Amino acid sequence: MDYNTILNQIYREVQPWIEQGKVADYIPALADVPLNKFGMVVRMNSGMEYSVGDSDESFSIQSISKLLSLTMVHTKDQSVINQRVGVEPSGNPFNSLVQLEYENGIPRNPFINAGALVMADCMLSLYDNAQQELLNMFRKLSGNNLISFDPVVANSEREHGYRNYALVNFMKSFGNIHNNIDDVVDLYFNQCSVKMSCTDLARTFSFLANRGMCIDGDIITDVSQTKRINAIMLTCGTYDAVGNFAFEVGLPAKSGVGGGIVAVIPNHMTIAVWSPGLDRNGNSLAAIKALELFTTYCGNSIF
Repeated sequence: MDYNTILNQIYREVQPWIEQGKVADYIPALADVPLNKFGMVVRMNSGMEYSVGDSDESFSIQSISKLLSLTMVHTKDQSVINQRVGVEPSGNPFNSLVQLEYENGIPRNPFINAGALVMADCMLSLYDNAQQELLNMFRKLSGNNLISFDPVVANSEREHGYRNYALVNFMKSFGNIHNNIDDVVDLYFNQCSVKMSCTDLARTFSFLANRGMCIDGDIITDVSQTKRINAIMLTCGTYDAVGNFAFEVGLPAKSGVGGGIVAVIPNHMTIAVWSPGLDRNGNSLAAIKALELFTTYCGNSIF
């Protein structure tokens, strides 16, 4: 299949969507990101890569980072899933407090903010230096040792993160946060601030398309863990729009309010797309359209 031709065709067709939506201006450091950006990378399990647009420009990956923290927790302690966090779609905004009241401080899944804060708490318990271990893993999986936290973004989130502080305090009252609240929130804000390109993302999460094997040949997750993480991506990875995303695109994916989406076709390829304009659910309009066109033109999804 001629992926270069397909990506160039997609790039032309998504132009009307690229400057629609709005950036995540509730995080002031992201408010000035230009709406006219678009990048897309397809990485085959063979190592071949195809790209178009701003594919090598770094951006704030935000909630896509939750996929790696889930991986690092799940490979160390599989009991966390279902005991401290569920695997069901939330049906509510990603920063909602409502469900925690009804569900006794147990977040619906690890990708909403409350669930990711529990993952950050678990990271602090499982790793001696959780922030450095997370950064080391990003660098290993991507093959890019320049990847780092963005202190400007992290500080911007910290200064305006009242809802996240409320979430972690509320869960602490139910006994579902074990470490110091400031340490938990600090790790969470830093992981969300990581800057990566579409190329970095496609390489980083290629292990989820390749039965757990990363780009240097190491096994990150076993077959069962890979299956389960992909399943959570499918049911929970695009906030409260997972049903529509599965209907339109048909791939396990994780999005972030920085405008990025990473998706996998198990046993075949990893796809990363970036465009900052978001819909009301916090997902990139142009990235979703690009993925829909990709699965349509290639005739390849998980369904």
